[in-house]
Amino acid sequence: MKKAIQLRGLDCAGCAAELEEQISAIEGVLSASIAFVNQKLTLVYETETALQAAIDTANHFEEVQVVERLETEQTSRVKDWWAIALSAFFFVVGLLLDFVFSGKIVTVLAYVSYALAYLAVACPVLLATVKNLAKGRIFDENFLMTVASIGAVLLGEYFEGVAVMLLYRIGETLQAVAVRSSRNSITELMQLKSEFATLIEKRPCTCGHCHELVEKQRQVPPETLKIGDTVLVRAGEKIPVDGVLLTENATLDTSSLTGESLPRTVRGGEEILAGCINAGAVFTMRVIRLYEDSAVQKILDTVENAASKKAAPEKFITKFARYYTPVVCCLALCLGLIVPLVSGLIIDNRFYFMNFGRWATSALTFLVISCPCALIISVPLTYFSGIGACAKRGILVKGAAYLDIISKASTVAFDKTGTLTEGNFSVCSVRTENGVTEKELLSVVAAVEKNSSHPIAKAFSNVETDCIAQDVTETAGYGLTAMLNGERVLIGKAALLRDNGIECSDYDGAYTPVYVARGNTWLGLVEVGDKLRGSANETITALKELGVRRTVMLTGDEKERAAVIARQAAIDEVCAGLLPTDKLDKANDFKKDGVLVYVGDGINDAPVMTAADCSISMGKLGSAAAVESSDFVLISDDLKAIPECLRVARKTRKIVMQNIVGSIALKIAFMVLGAAGVLPLIFAVFADVGVMLLALANALRVKLIKRR
Repeated sequence: MKKAIQLRGLDCAGCAAELEEQISAIEGVLSASIAFVNQKLTLVYETETALQAAIDTANHFEEVQVVERLETEQTSRVKDWWAIALSAFFFVVGLLLDFVFSGKIVTVLAYVSYALAYLAVACPVLLATVKNLAKGRIFDENFLMTVASIGAVLLGEYFEGVAVMLLYRIGETLQAVAVRSSRNSITELMQLKSEFATLIEKRPCTCGHCHELVEKQRQVPPETLKIGDTVLVRAGEKIPVDGVLLTENATLDTSSLTGESLPRTVRGGEEILAGCINAGAVFTMRVIRLYEDSAVQKILDTVENAASKKAAPEKFITKFARYYTPVVCCLALCLGLIVPLVSGLIIDNRFYFMNFGRWATSALTFLVISCPCALIISVPLTYFSGIGACAKRGILVKGAAYLDIISKASTVAFDKTGTLTEGNFSVCSVRTENGVTEKELLSVVAAVEKNSSHPIAKAFSNVETDCIAQDVTETAGYGLTAMLNGERVLIGKAALLRDNGIECSDYDGAYTPVYVARGNTWLGLVEVGDKLRGSANETITALKELGVRRTVMLTGDEKERAAVIARQAAIDEVCAGLLPTDKLDKANDFKKDGVLVYVGDGINDAPVMTAADCSISMGKLGSAAAVESSDFVLISDDLKAIPECLRVARKTRKIVMQNIVGSIALKIAFMVLGAAGVLPLIFAVFADVGVMLLALANALRVKLIKRR
């Protein structure tokens, strides 16, 4: 069983990794993953007992609480800033008394000021350290800062002891502000959801004189709407669920879903997505999907759960921090105790602590600098910002791991129908055989195609038929078989007819042929046409400019027709006449040359989507199976979002690597200086906080990526 659990009060990335480890160790818990940025625990467990144990562990871990859903944390950092301000005041007073004035009373007052300054900011840290020690948790940032500050005080460096704790708390508070800024992006997404929907119902008139039905309006939660309901949307209101426009036209603000700032005009009968805002006059719509299947819910679910699927650098940093902190603590202990002891033995040939104060100070400096916060926080924050940036461009990312993979894309393969083409098929011509009329042929095809979800079936949705098909079965890549008035009917490729012993002539036109047979007789074929998407050529060109080496079309259509579409879209290679299993083989071949990204929309694409390194589905037109199998979902079916996603992914990975390499390099440099006694303790805190804030600022640069 799997469950997503929302947490609150998890402000330390290192603590998140530790809590994840504790929950993973619970008997009956198969896996546990905590996304620090959006405070979500994703749990796979065997029994309800294991689930309850995991919840109890989370509720008893520092200030963490399990909550029903993500909420804006109203508990601000006002108390922290007041504590910092109070500490800074007494710290400045202590400095003035210590360095400007003289006398025993002044010295005592200076010590009192230092003590008040220290306690104002240190109490939460000291309390957390004691609690953690009681639970056997030693190596965390609270422990490092407690040892460093108390050690400085014991060495008589009161000024530095207070400065260590004060600067640490300032850094922690600034860190919390940065993380909360990123978390608020989820809250902004939550605003996509409409709080109510105006349902139009027909009820009996209450006048008592007639029995006519009159329209009544009633506000209901979007979750209660059913398919087929009629909804009224007033100017400025959000569309509550996905639907079809019933009025003549409407003007929509789609920026929340696609990032496009210009209003979009929609005609009657066209589909409109939840989350868009009515930027024009009042209109009515018919519900075509339940709320849980709507565009808004897809966005919210995907973004909230995406952080639980961690990228390789995130997993590396979590594992690195697990061993890093104990190692640096041991090194600091050696620096403060063993080095002065060995120095005494080497220089004076006897055991004693030579220059103990100097080496103890170096050890404390080493400890302060070694705090791994910059790495632990900045890496997941960068990926989360990247996922949010993609969402604003109309593409949903199901996990940071996929964002990492697509950044290395070398081959992008496309399905043809409904992906490179619009998927809006229409009947172009009809060719009959063996004395059948066009009307009769279309009637047979329409009766069977009404039972198919394939895009070609839409071409026959408006064809009238009195026939009723039974026992309809669909063979992926071939077509449909059904019973019609007691006779077997075959509709699809020529290969379907020939495999059943029915002869038919070849077709080499520009359109897609739908062959029809009844009994053992070929009735003819219907030519169905589809147009290339307007953004297809622009998308392929942009991908090539971004360094994608190879663009390929994988289609079950005939080679000649596929070649026409490929030329129009500027696709490099065409693989035509493929069955789903053939597509799978081709995908495995392409993967040998580098990372393969597959873009598709239909149920036939699900196997190859699963096989590709990462896959993208058309969220608006795509089948449920394709959307479920894919790693990215294009909310508005706009292919131009693909190169945008690639740009964001590459920028995200670049920033992640900058933070990892830069933070580790700076840490090592400062730790060497601290161990050598070159860097004073107070500057060590500046170094630690500075590296952390620099990494956070770099992580938030992902939000500044401009849309092209």
